[in-house]
Amino acid sequence: MLAVTALLDLELGQLDVKKAFLHGDLDEEIYMEQPKGFVQGHSRRLVCKLRKSLYGLRQSPRQWFKKFDSFMVSQIFIRSDYDHCVYFKSFNGIFIILVLYVDDMLIASKSMEEINKLKAQLSRTFDMKDLAAAKHILGMKIHRDRKNGKLWLSQQKYVERVLEKFDMNSVKPINVPLASHFCFLWF
Repeated sequence: MLAVTALLDLELGQLDVKKAFLHGDLDEEIYMEQPKGFVQGHSRRLVCKLRKSLYGLRQSPRQWFKKFDSFMVSQIFIRSDYDHCVYFKSFNGIFIILVLYVDDMLIASKSMEEINKLKAQLSRTFDMKDLAAAKHILGMKIHRDRKNGKLWLSQQKYVERVLEKFDMNSVKPINVPLASHFCFLWF
């Protein structure tokens, strides 16, 4: 989707779903032990019947996706046959693409107005955080040069965290001998 965004010079918005797994509705009866501090007097042997998904339930991710998918279909979006987390809608010569990754969403379209309409619809149904124009997704920084139709992804922060984790952030770089036919592009 990011390649299409750069190629067609699309607007790119981003949303984050707050507490995504709590939006799911359960299809089956699930009982759980009472949480610590909740037990009162003679009720020690009682259990709680869940009405909604909770974090930690095996069913929660699936139930969240089912609710989200149902919403998108109700908004006349078509789910991709190749990736079920990609939705597409086309109308009046305008198209809009939404990509979902657990609770992170990217929305691309030529029309910022349509992106904002979809964001508003999603916010009325789910507890959302509007992250405006996409600048970071899944630990990657997004940099765009719209004039030249280019988009770059950078994982510099991720690499720095990995180096720090393994106490390699202060090592000195050295040259690595490579065959002369290798070509590197430096930006």
